[in-house]
Amino acid sequence: MQWIEIKVTFESQDAALTAELIADVFHQAGTTGVVMDDPNAVPPHGWGSDALPPPAAPAVTGYLPADARYEGCRLNLTSALAALAGRHPFDYSLSCNRVDEQDWAEAWKDFFYPEAMTDTLVVKPSWREYTPRHGQRIIEIDPGMAFGTGTHPTTALCARMMEKFIQPGDSVLDVGTGSGILLIAAYLLGAGRLSGVDIDPQAVAVARENIRRNKIPRQLWALHCGHLADGQTQIHDLVVANILAEVIVQLLDQVPVVLRPGGVLIASGIITAWRDKVAREMAAHGCCIVDVVEDGEWVALVGRLVDPREDSG
Repeated sequence: MQWIEIKVTFESQDAALTAELIADVFHQAGTTGVVMDDPNAVPPHGWGSDALPPPAAPAVTGYLPADARYEGCRLNLTSALAALAGRHPFDYSLSCNRVDEQDWAEAWKDFFYPEAMTDTLVVKPSWREYTPRHGQRIIEIDPGMAFGTGTHPTTALCARMMEKFIQPGDSVLDVGTGSGILLIAAYLLGAGRLSGVDIDPQAVAVARENIRRNKIPRQLWALHCGHLADGQTQIHDLVVANILAEVIVQLLDQVPVVLRPGGVLIASGIITAWRDKVAREMAAHGCCIVDVVEDGEWVALVGRLVDPREDSG
């Protein structure tokens, strides 16, 4: 399958917020995962001697299928970008490039190595070798075209909070599951039942293969293609959502339907500029904030759904 790579290179006084807003435009246009270029980003252990040079300017790149849907999606995207620039001034340029899925999927693999998300969870690409240290558990993953390699700070923040709040046997729902990485982490942390949902059918297929690759018993997991928590009929002990801040706000109406009273919501993918707004919205929907963790410009908020019986007492 072929894809159209659309790259929005921009200049802004608040690059982090602008990147988040552009990513939301991509989401609304039908792209579920994006790549963000940050010239100032530096990994904790450095780039390594064989790394590519850092990007010259901040940018957001998304991929649209090169089929009959493309032209409509592209028009929606360009119109939404112009509207965004009108209410949140920034300068930008847009470039498009046709890429073959196989070429894209193979090209970036040279730069994906095993990486620790937490003290105990290590993400290992399926094509790499790694000998775990004592106490480490391995998530073997091949993200393909789906979002979620475990190298992004928002994914690591989710994993840290899951490590803290998951109890043995918990039922976990991952909204926007992408590559399935957080469902696999939940299983390794002791979860008993796993549910994942993603709007992108290809992401669901990738997640399915990764879950199988990690030998999770078939009776313990279910994947669903849909918008947010649509179609979810079971109640869960923990819901994790590593998605855009504005999309998290949309999800909150559904949280009482899929999360038990007293259950935990982990919301990540939030930049610091959106932290207070998302926290207020979570509180307004009955989630008492119990933890906040940050990594650079990224924030994860943890809320516990108030039990109406306790609240009235």
